[in-house]
Amino acid sequence: MMIALGAGIAALAGIGAGVGIGIATGKAVDAVARQPEADSKNLLLGCALAEATAIYGMVVAILIIFLCK
Repeated sequence: MMIALGAGIAALAGIGAGVGIGIATGKAVDAVARQPEADSKNLLLGCALAEATAIYGMVVAILIIFLCK
């Protein structure tokens, strides 16, 4: 029971980081939209970081489930 709870908390831990990265990426895209000569690599970097936090949370949850028996 506690293993499942720990895995769920580990999977939900990426929510805060994902929201923060999403807000930062949104602001960067807004800045590029206002000044097109600005660096436009921010969207790709933000998407990669947001995806990485979700994957890290999933990996930690899977490790908790399978290694804590």
